[in-house]
Amino acid sequence: MVPVKTVLKDSEEVTRLFSHLEFDGKKLNHQPGSLLGSTALIAGTTVGAGILALPAVTLPSGIVPSTSGLIAVWLYALFSGLLIAEVTLNTMRTQGRLSIGFLGVVENILGKLGARIAGGAYLFMHYALLVAYITEGGEILRVAAAKVWGVQILPMWLGTTTFTLLFGGIMYLGREKFIEKLNSAFVGIVIVSFLGLLFLGGSHIQTTQLLFQDWSALGSAISVMSVALFFQNVVPLIVTQLEGDACKIRQSILIGSVIPLIMFLAWNAVILGSVSPDMLHGTSDSSVFDPLQILRAGGAGQWLGVLVSIFSEFAIVTSFIGFVYGLLDLFKDIFLSTKGGFASRLPLYSLVLFPPMTLGTLNPSIFFTALDYTGTFSISVLGGIIPALMSWKQRQEQENSNSVNQPLVPGGKVTLIVMIGVALAMMGRQILSIYHH
Repeated sequence: MVPVKTVLKDSEEVTRLFSHLEFDGKKLNHQPGSLLGSTALIAGTTVGAGILALPAVTLPSGIVPSTSGLIAVWLYALFSGLLIAEVTLNTMRTQGRLSIGFLGVVENILGKLGARIAGGAYLFMHYALLVAYITEGGEILRVAAAKVWGVQILPMWLGTTTFTLLFGGIMYLGREKFIEKLNSAFVGIVIVSFLGLLFLGGSHIQTTQLLFQDWSALGSAISVMSVALFFQNVVPLIVTQLEGDACKIRQSILIGSVIPLIMFLAWNAVILGSVSPDMLHGTSDSSVFDPLQILRAGGAGQWLGVLVSIFSEFAIVTSFIGFVYGLLDLFKDIFLSTKGGFASRLPLYSLVLFPPMTLGTLNPSIFFTALDYTGTFSISVLGGIIPALMSWKQRQEQENSNSVNQPLVPGGKVTLIVMIGVALAMMGRQILSIYHH
């Protein structure tokens, strides 16, 4: 591959990187990533456990405020994803690299300190979300198993452990192509069960619900919305898969994030329409009232309950797969950069799966807390502040060196300042709320 790199170094005018070349003994086969596959990866990463937490946090504000909140958060995530794609593309081009991970890009532009801060936020986010996925996924499995076997109650730890060992085991033993196909099948199940949910749930909507609005309650939902719409961690992978084709990359990020947005808006409307805010007053202040639990238990009919369970479980599994891969890549980067060489699969998988499984077993009700903190701190840093700073620095360097830059995001510095400001405001709000509690 060395000649390819030197060619890239010498001529800056490269628009495509032919990184998917395989030599089968006779000829070179070019296997570019598909636009469809990359779009599905973004959509699958986005539609995860975040969607399950949405109704619980948007219920207090109502359908109209939460709809506008979701659209605003989506726009932010879209800009952030495009910025990451832009800096990844330019880094790959200037360095002649065929692929580079998110933290590799950060280190290249913002140096060691930037990479450490990003790495800390990344690690916290992945572990917190895996804890959320394992506890919620395990809980749904546990309740379902108890129903199937006709048992009254199964121990909490059984759910979390089964979920981790089952899906973690499949990922550990399966080959990457197999996992990719399995993931696509799971995304299919998510979509079908989701359409069934909208169809069934639509008949339960109460019109009075559509009119209820409380804009002041919207603020506390923003952090979970940010988690629900987060896909930025897979953007460097998309750039590699699509071989640096800027047009395709932009399309896959736009379409891949619009699909979940439409799903979230429909889902939010159907669930909030089927559950009345009066139910909120019956709960204690400390616990988060979760409308999905009522629906799973058959509060709006048995079939709706079954569909909510199937949808919830597979939405969690598709996200779980994405985040396990994300964390594996991070640890591979860390171990590759240390002198010890590359760690083998079993220790890597253990490092990824056992800490969140243990924490989830010790504190099974951690789902909403994990999502809330992740949304505020990790995603503000990773999805807001760092992409904006990287873009700022890279664009300036390229202006100074007169090299070609491909900005994927309009608005210049104003856009970047707004992104950093919003992220800081979110973090400030969360710190104040902790302080007041």
